[in-house]
Amino acid sequence: MHKNKSNNELESQLDAVSIALKKSIKNLDSYTHVRGESLYVDDVNIRQGTFHAVVFDSPKAHGKIKSVDYSKAEALEGVERIFTYKDIPGKNQIGGIIPDEPLFAEDEVHFWGMPIALIVAETEFIARKARDLIEIEIEELPVITTGKQAKEKGSLITKPRSFVLGDPEKAFKDCEYVFEGETFSNGQEHLYIEAQGAYAEPLENGTIKITSSTQGPTAVQRTTAQVLGVAMHKIEVDVTRLGGGFGGKEDQATPWAVMAALATYHLNQSVKLILNRHDDLRMTGKRHPYESTYKIGLSKDLKILAYEAEFLQNAGAAADLSPAVAERTLFHATNSYYVPNVNVTVASCKTNLPPNTAFRGFGGPQGMFVIESAIAKAAHDIGVTPRAIQEANLLDENDVFSYGQIAKKVEAKNSWESVKSIYNIEAIEREVEEFNNSNSAYKKGMALMPICFGISFTNTPMNHARALVHIYLDGSVGISTAAVEMGQGVNTKMMQIAANVFSVPYEKIKIETTNTTRVANTSPSAASSTADLNGKATLKACNALLKRLKTVAATYLKVTPEQITLKDEFVYIKAKKTQLEWTQLISMAMLERVALTENAHYATPEIHFDKTREKGHPFAYHVYGTAIITTTVDCTRGTYKFDSVKIVHDYGKSMSKGIDLGQVEGALVQGIGWMTMEEIAYNDEGKLLSNALSTYKIPDIFSVPKIVETVPLETKGHELAILKSKAVGEPPLMYGIGAYFAIQNAIKAFNPNYDLKFHAPITPEKVLMGLYEKNNI
Repeated sequence: MHKNKSNNELESQLDAVSIALKKSIKNLDSYTHVRGESLYVDDVNIRQGTFHAVVFDSPKAHGKIKSVDYSKAEALEGVERIFTYKDIPGKNQIGGIIPDEPLFAEDEVHFWGMPIALIVAETEFIARKARDLIEIEIEELPVITTGKQAKEKGSLITKPRSFVLGDPEKAFKDCEYVFEGETFSNGQEHLYIEAQGAYAEPLENGTIKITSSTQGPTAVQRTTAQVLGVAMHKIEVDVTRLGGGFGGKEDQATPWAVMAALATYHLNQSVKLILNRHDDLRMTGKRHPYESTYKIGLSKDLKILAYEAEFLQNAGAAADLSPAVAERTLFHATNSYYVPNVNVTVASCKTNLPPNTAFRGFGGPQGMFVIESAIAKAAHDIGVTPRAIQEANLLDENDVFSYGQIAKKVEAKNSWESVKSIYNIEAIEREVEEFNNSNSAYKKGMALMPICFGISFTNTPMNHARALVHIYLDGSVGISTAAVEMGQGVNTKMMQIAANVFSVPYEKIKIETTNTTRVANTSPSAASSTADLNGKATLKACNALLKRLKTVAATYLKVTPEQITLKDEFVYIKAKKTQLEWTQLISMAMLERVALTENAHYATPEIHFDKTREKGHPFAYHVYGTAIITTTVDCTRGTYKFDSVKIVHDYGKSMSKGIDLGQVEGALVQGIGWMTMEEIAYNDEGKLLSNALSTYKIPDIFSVPKIVETVPLETKGHELAILKSKAVGEPPLMYGIGAYFAIQNAIKAFNPNYDLKFHAPITPEKVLMGLYEKNNI
């Protein structure tokens, strides 16, 4: 157990973090971002004669297309051509996991915003004007908008899947306490700064180059080739960077790139397609809403003996990535707790909404919200604090997850005890209680949120990457990988790896664009695995080059390669500096005809998963952490602010503290937004109502926590993480779940008659109603 630390000790620890951050390498893109010089798809220098495209989409959520009249639009001056499914030379299909999603609607439309045609014109303005001239008649069919409706009608994307551990049915009979309930977590708009878009241009011999805002260049390449009916080598996809992705461009960047390429295929001219914000909001999928039920059983000493849950995932009108997202919900259904008897089931429900898709956390947050709700309900009804139950059930070494993996190098209790030690939870609880006792217009609430998040693609074959590394004659280095830079700083980490191996300054290293011609057959930048997979491949390539260079140096200096090291652009024999410089060594290698290019492949070892048994070892490792969230609720208005979020986070051995801290803070705020203020709204006809920034609210500078403190957990890291620096993209988002429970605790402090609800987001309107709710009993 940790002893409580004094304020001076805490300040000293935070100062040490601050010093480490100042020494930390800056994000490679910081300079060009601030100066407005970073390049995105819309910044590509377009060819003379480039056409501009706009998508004509369905104005109804479900129905049969009776007729479409394009004549007025086609007659508009400046319109080049309008493309429909009839113009597709290959397959009218873009579904990845399941082939159930046409590029363009044929006889039916299945969601409001479903693409029907592509208008190509001399300017975007003309194309948009033409879109307004298209007349369409749709015979409307019944619309399904919720998971429950879909389940009742038997409308499912795939068969439900279940993870089972132990014998929950028997275990419930032995429980002192058993509680049941239901939850709802809404969707979330990605709202990346850069909207979806692509630029396609014809090259020689029928080749098309696509500059795309995508997290999955190979997916764009493969799908475009399929739709056009050509071989993949005829399609080149290039990505400089994304202006944000958050999962929304893992799969859903593909159709816009394919459409642009289709027009280029027919017209033999460059075509640019960039969605405006309203089109992007209307046509693209979001984080999946979940309607869930739970049953939790505890012993007298608050051990969770049994847990059951059913998750109804609102997949939308097509599979997209929903089956994979649903799977990860099961993987994270018990969060950071050991439960010996588990039965959790998920169903991907087919509705008439845009196909929902990947979003930071990828189904994990939805699963974690349910078990945290169950714990909150149990704690309230038993008459204990939620943290008493949380603390009694934290994972320990060699515990078994419901999917069969044995927990190793577990940091759940370490992070929990570290938070207690560093921040003195009891003191915070006393402060909250004292404040509430002396204030009637405002109430405070506090909650703890532990996290446990598995790192790897749960589809095992996707866990691989390649890196192509060149050392040029002047000693500069070029690196190509499949990693897509989208603000997470992965390019900086790739550069760090090469700089450390070769001991050269960062200025000598260039990270190339992500390109399917240089690095092929790649997994998307997703699952928080991008730095690990591509970093390990880069490390492997650099080490292979280093080995050759050491041999060259050793031969010249008449020593063994084992005696050679490189440091600060000089060759050393053991600890003794020689006169042989880095650039001289490269020249010598060239004269000796030694290869200065290496193409390395890395595949994550150990991992496997058998879907027929729903058992295996799917994750390379897990990331842990614990957060304390405190909030103050205005009991007159229902508004709230977050006083502080204090985190102990498992970075492993962070290789870039500044970048990793930025990821923690950004993910935290995004998670808080999902739980509190970001509310997706569709009407019963399937039309998006939260279709603008006036009707869809995200956290701004005034709504983020006043204080965010993050202390690195003292840990040895994990060998399967790149340089033992653990993945940091997704796990911290789950800290935001605690915001929901902190607010609800504040409501309860004001209104003892308030009946706990688990319907997220907990918007100010819901808070106000809860504050003045009367018990009907």
